[in-house]
Amino acid sequence: MKAIQMCDLQTQYLEIKSELDVAMQEVLDSGAFVKGRQVTDFARHLAEWLGVRHVIPTGNGTDALQIALMALGLKHGDEVITPDFTFIATAEVVALLGLTPVLVDVDSSTMNISIDALRRAITPRTKAIVPVHLFGQCADMEPVMQIARENNLFVVEDACQAIGAEYRFSNGKSLKAGTIGQIGCTSFFPSKNLGCYGDGGAIFTDDDELAARMQSIANHGMTVRYHHDLVGVNSRLDSLQAAVLDVKLRHLDRYTVLRQEAAAVYDEGLRDNPHLLIPARAPYSTHVFHQYTLQLKDIKRDMLKERLAEAGIPSMVYYPVPLHMQKAYQSERSQKGCFPVSEHLASCVLSLPMHTCLTDEQQQYIIRTLNLLTS
Repeated sequence: MKAIQMCDLQTQYLEIKSELDVAMQEVLDSGAFVKGRQVTDFARHLAEWLGVRHVIPTGNGTDALQIALMALGLKHGDEVITPDFTFIATAEVVALLGLTPVLVDVDSSTMNISIDALRRAITPRTKAIVPVHLFGQCADMEPVMQIARENNLFVVEDACQAIGAEYRFSNGKSLKAGTIGQIGCTSFFPSKNLGCYGDGGAIFTDDDELAARMQSIANHGMTVRYHHDLVGVNSRLDSLQAAVLDVKLRHLDRYTVLRQEAAAVYDEGLRDNPHLLIPARAPYSTHVFHQYTLQLKDIKRDMLKERLAEAGIPSMVYYPVPLHMQKAYQSERSQKGCFPVSEHLASCVLSLPMHTCLTDEQQQYIIRTLNLLTS
């Protein structure tokens, strides 16, 4: 059996090597390594795939979130609500801009933002909500958008882990993650479902004015060369990464199915284990399984993780420390015990290998070993 990888990018590359090599060679031959046609081509193709008017490529997913918030015209001290159980970038960009990150607890089942906690967190200073579509499944966006409308708030979706997931509204309408709020953001970090071979990100919107503003901010605040109307940043997707992404976008629907099939195999093999809680599927969202994350019950996680590693099975903890317990984000209203669900999840989650090249042999070995070690 081939060695098991947490994310097997090499095998994925070899499967589409001929397409990728041609695309990258075209960039090398052109010499247009920055702002080449591959960037505009990819942005157009991604916009068509998502069903949005505008895609603005950026240097990475964190830049995408920062530029999105910069475009909203928020003022120092304005509050931005975001979940406590997520990667640091979501709160980081809020703090970097002099805004106030307001952390809220998450749902114990989906691990996405708690709607009840969101409602309780709104104050007269609240200006925006940044829901995170964690691990590949949409947050419950219908009530999020209703709350935003009732309180005149912006919604910026962090879809960095959920590109391709679809949210189903109560009226039967479906929209892709990142296309529901005023702005959506994603990351193209190599391990993402749509990942490049370096850093990259993008912003999505249907709002023409916001799109123009974000495009300008991402390019030093320029609209006309050497004329800077806004305070901006330098954040761009290079041509080589765009070429890679344009090829991989053509395979993304197939990749999603492969991840869903792998998740179904895990489900079947692990659902009867009383010490493991398999990932919940929300009725309102598809799941694209950026991660396959278990919740452990009455199991010492560190010991299990170590024994899995001894058996040749990698695993990861996303995330071991919730945001309110991070030294940089501690405050009087975010002490230990204030976010019980996030704290519980941080103590018990464990993610298994998940990628498009998992074999049945590998998965059955992972399942047998995990069931044996937790029996």
